[in-house]
Amino acid sequence: MKEDSKKDSFRKKLLEKQSEAKVVRKIVLTVFILLVIAFSGLIGGGYLYIKSALQPVDPADQKTVNVTIPIGSSVSMIAKILEENQLIKDDRIFKYYIKFKNESDFQAGDYELKKSMTFDDIILSLKKGKVMEEVALQITIPEGRQLKEISSIIANNTTYDEEDIFNKLTDKSFIDAMRDKYPDLLTNDLFSEKVMYALEGYLFPATYPYYTENPTIEEIVEPMIGKMHEVVTKYYAQIQEKDMTIHEFVTMSSLIEEEATAKADREKISSVFYNRLDKDMMLQTDPTVLYALGEHKDRVLYADLEVESPYNTYKVTGLPPGPIANAGEMSMVAALNPEETDYLYFLATKEGQVIFTKTLDEHNKEKNTHITNQ
Repeated sequence: MKEDSKKDSFRKKLLEKQSEAKVVRKIVLTVFILLVIAFSGLIGGGYLYIKSALQPVDPADQKTVNVTIPIGSSVSMIAKILEENQLIKDDRIFKYYIKFKNESDFQAGDYELKKSMTFDDIILSLKKGKVMEEVALQITIPEGRQLKEISSIIANNTTYDEEDIFNKLTDKSFIDAMRDKYPDLLTNDLFSEKVMYALEGYLFPATYPYYTENPTIEEIVEPMIGKMHEVVTKYYAQIQEKDMTIHEFVTMSSLIEEEATAKADREKISSVFYNRLDKDMMLQTDPTVLYALGEHKDRVLYADLEVESPYNTYKVTGLPPGPIANAGEMSMVAALNPEETDYLYFLATKEGQVIFTKTLDEHNKEKNTHITNQ
């Protein structure tokens, strides 16, 4: 009897465990199914949302909406303006669509758009441009100019005083306002105590048209920052691949701009700077000394090399704390694509030729030939 009782007890426990196992399996299966459904719903919902965002806001609405695209507007700004005017459903989707289609060259101006327009219709209109006013003022900023020089150029083309322009370019409230508009371009690095001028290097060299005779200083300068943002945005992925910050990239580009005498030199000059950085050598580039001195000279003297400044790359290892000029796109491309060389030195002759060498002895020989003995 005891043996039978034990067997019955064992069977009961076995049945209970089997029953519990079934319950657990059912729970696990139920949870799994719910997760699959939720995941599928998320994917499906995301697909439907994107599909909807790609469609016109209202295919039946033929009323015109007047929209103004300011000069220097980035793709992000244009997308935001379109969303605010209810011409697109999601500015992010529109922005990614433009990147996917590799569209560019949008024109500033006044537009009459409709909620029934597709993305492609809107893009085509923005590329054609419908500027309603004639150009009243045009200002050209050449590559390699510094903030003080740009202030002078603007002053020569307007009624503003050069000092007032420079004061605006270095005004903290103005810089903060620009930072709010372009936070991914104007980063915290600009505000280091060692940086001489926060906006140095961030005014893109180009020709800028203005459609009023007396634009404010802010209206003159902002398109230059907006254009810089537009150009740098194209290279974000490459900048990240090189493990650089935006500020380091802009700074390196400015050094190349100031040292380059021709397009062919830029990639080689870039390679010298990177080779020196890799070896923890000082960059020893003369334009940084002149920037530290705050003056332009045809020749840097040995006494100049002693100037105490975080910009003096004859005394400080690594990049200077900020750009020393406003670089053009060719120098930016060179900063991201240095030529593969073993060069550690280069020398610019009076004739404009740049001679590259691998050792200090070779460099000194070239220096004696082209500089010292002339």
